[in-house]
Amino acid sequence: MEARVRYAPSPTGMQHIGGVRTALFNYLYARSVGGKFILRLEDTDQTRYGEEYVRNLYDTLGWLGIDWDEGGDKGGPFAPYVQSQRFDLYKKYALELVEKGQAYYCFCDEERLERIRKIQTMNKMAPGYDRHCRSLSPQEVKESLDAGKPFVIRLAVPLEGSTKFHDQLLGDIEWKNEDVNPDPVLLKSDGFPTYHLANIVDDHFMEITHVMRAQEWIPSTPLHVIMYKAFGWEHPEYCHLPMVMGQDGQKLSKRHGATSCNEFRNNGYLKEAIINYVAMLGCSYEDGRDMFTLEELGKLFMMEHINKAPAVFDYKKLEWFNGQYMRLKTDDELFDLTWPFIANSGLFGGCGEGEQNSPEARKSAGLLFADQTLLVPTAAQKDTLMKVMPLIRERLHFLTDAPAMVAFLFGEPVIPPAEEIVPKKLDAAKTREVLRTAKDVIAKIGGLTEEQANELFHAAAEALGVKLGDLMMPIRMAVTGSRVSPPLVGSIQILGIEASLARIDRTLAERFPG
Repeated sequence: MEARVRYAPSPTGMQHIGGVRTALFNYLYARSVGGKFILRLEDTDQTRYGEEYVRNLYDTLGWLGIDWDEGGDKGGPFAPYVQSQRFDLYKKYALELVEKGQAYYCFCDEERLERIRKIQTMNKMAPGYDRHCRSLSPQEVKESLDAGKPFVIRLAVPLEGSTKFHDQLLGDIEWKNEDVNPDPVLLKSDGFPTYHLANIVDDHFMEITHVMRAQEWIPSTPLHVIMYKAFGWEHPEYCHLPMVMGQDGQKLSKRHGATSCNEFRNNGYLKEAIINYVAMLGCSYEDGRDMFTLEELGKLFMMEHINKAPAVFDYKKLEWFNGQYMRLKTDDELFDLTWPFIANSGLFGGCGEGEQNSPEARKSAGLLFADQTLLVPTAAQKDTLMKVMPLIRERLHFLTDAPAMVAFLFGEPVIPPAEEIVPKKLDAAKTREVLRTAKDVIAKIGGLTEEQANELFHAAAEALGVKLGDLMMPIRMAVTGSRVSPPLVGSIQILGIEASLARIDRTLAERFPG
């Protein structure tokens, strides 16, 4: 049978990195075995539902390259793939369970249910429904229905025995039925299905063969198996994925750092780094390799290579991946990736209220992310930036680093305070001497290679009796206005000898006169 897996998020928030991993693992499994990857919207929680979350789901998967075969906005043979459009189906099968004696009408009002909850809390009892309506006679049920009394439909969980299922990762799991959520609601009084009913009906009729989801869903799985048996259906294979934790061993959350894919994207991470790192969270591929394309991961993925232990999200490791993928980009690719961040930084204007590239203008044009812009570079701007791409490539950790690294090429930087320019082992007088000597060296490096130019700087440092770093740092601060910049020789040559010398003179005049 063809493998069919699904990612079925509830559009009640932005896509979390944990959800992205679930989607990715399902996608990779489908690709590894030649199966189908289905996208389904479980939108029964209408109180928290938002269209912006649906759009974010499509934007996130589209940006990452996780393409689905059926569902979402693509449709397919089992359409519709949106739960709110399938209510008649859920009601039909909830009533079928009632007819089979596997479910029952419950007429308990909220006041009674709240009273039960208080009693259970006071007596430190396990929470859950007390099964009051399970013992109603057919006549009592008919009278309540005829009277138009509001009702829900509850599953009749077996009172004895146990429920067993096999997990592809964790092996055989068995729960006593007395420990399963007692008679949960399947169909609410407003006709909306609960997650459990909709999930089981959809997975069955969409012919899902494997359910890969987070281990937090394990307590719900015995209930789902009971429902499959109640319907007389075969349940899919299960694989519960280990949780994603922070370095402190707690579930990954905002206190650890960025968690939504939007945040990573807007913070200047490359999609390749996200895919590669997330794919390796709790799963191994090929020994001796760290970096894989999405296509390679799809060929190498194996369910048995998933780890049982929780995966720890290491932001430093992700940053390393991001830097590595930066190094692999061509100059043209790197320009295309960094340009929106440079343009949106305000370096070339157009980002103020009512201006061409303001946040409002970008939003009205449908551009929602920091890696999108309305500004188009001039020929001169692009020419300068293309020259600096080879220099910044090795120093970029994030795409957001680019604006600060190139700003000195497009405007006079603010001269830092003298105390920031003076190296720790030098004083103001020696720093003045360094900058004056630097002028002589800079005047000679116009047509030299970086190696040749660095030899001149080495010689100058030796003659002054200072370390090379103590010579270069004041020059860097004077020319670029920052301690962090692209390689200095290349920066000076792109900026121009004359402009570089003028900045040295200005720094001497304003910070080291005399």
